[in-house]
Amino acid sequence: MNFPLYIAKRYVRSKSKQSAVNIINLVTFCVIVIGSAALFIVLSGFAGLKTFSLSYTNSFDPDLKALPEIGKFFSISETQEKKLANLDGITAYSKELQDRVYLTFKQKDHIAYIKGVDENYNKVTGIDSTLYVGTWFNEQQVVTGIGIANLLGLNINNYRSPLEMLVPKPGTQSLTQQGPNANFFNTAPVVVSGVYAVEAELDNKYVFADLAFAQALFEKDSTQVSGINFRFSENDNAATVRKNILNILDENIILKDRKELNGTLYKMLNTENLATYLIFTLVLIIALFNVVGAFIMMILDQQGNSKTLYSLGTTIKQLRRIYFVQGVIVTFMGGLIGVVLGTLLIWSQITFEWLKISAELAYPVEFQLQNILIVLATITILGVIASKISSSRINKQLLS
Repeated sequence: MNFPLYIAKRYVRSKSKQSAVNIINLVTFCVIVIGSAALFIVLSGFAGLKTFSLSYTNSFDPDLKALPEIGKFFSISETQEKKLANLDGITAYSKELQDRVYLTFKQKDHIAYIKGVDENYNKVTGIDSTLYVGTWFNEQQVVTGIGIANLLGLNINNYRSPLEMLVPKPGTQSLTQQGPNANFFNTAPVVVSGVYAVEAELDNKYVFADLAFAQALFEKDSTQVSGINFRFSENDNAATVRKNILNILDENIILKDRKELNGTLYKMLNTENLATYLIFTLVLIIALFNVVGAFIMMILDQQGNSKTLYSLGTTIKQLRRIYFVQGVIVTFMGGLIGVVLGTLLIWSQITFEWLKISAELAYPVEFQLQNILIVLATITILGVIASKISSSRINKQLLS
């Protein structure tokens, strides 16, 4: 039998004859429980916010996207399209053409991006699920973000007053060479068939239209696109699929997955999560100063028993081991109970949605096993440090 572990467990279960020491021990244990529960709740809350913030990427961004390495556009031949259609690991692919466009409606104007997409775009992304009102577009129709619709005062299916789109004509001549009466813009009237709503920045940025319409507006032929979107049948073979796509397309093409397309957003969310974890860990470190003091009080309270064990042949090293194990048990049990309480609170939020951001939106939280492991590991490491500091107080002078 492990002698220090046996004695440490006895000390954990026993109570002191002095009520003040019992109160100090109880308060210390509650600090550990509350601190670990708070850390777990905050990590679960940030996990929910991260998932919520990235949820729109599942609607807007594909699993994989091919982009030109240089410039805005590239060409794809019919042979390449046939090879992509027969490629294993791809459920569907969709071509798109994207560039800036000037929008004007009843003396109101706005600069946005037109995204011309083909009929497979809804199979590759979930953009149609974000429609706030109206339907998906047909020829000479567009779908705008709710931010653009509010800025310009747009109505759906307004055939009497269509939305005007203007883009600069491509060319190499200067303005003076083209003459004073030259028309510098390609214009096209379009009808808004629907409005999508996802997130404020995206709602003010994109206008979706038919691919052929966008190609005609920018004077591009049917082979020129600005990107190709892919949807995986299985994410397990993503690396193989990427390699096969690069073999089919030209060398000047780069491939980006959903995380790479939103690299800045992912980096920001991960940095916020790390900063929050470090701040709460600092709070726990400050709280564990009280734990060190409480452990020292327990050592002093058990001083008589320590002298007896020392007289019976227990070494100083073994006595330190006893109080070290006792401190680790106390902190780990406190952390475990705190995680259980935090889990119950997170479960109640997921089930009953009692905390609301708005009348229809509950505060997003997410239960993750890794957060449990992070909290228990943090509490255990800090408990080991606190126990090591307090157990080092055992010496011959204390036992004399």
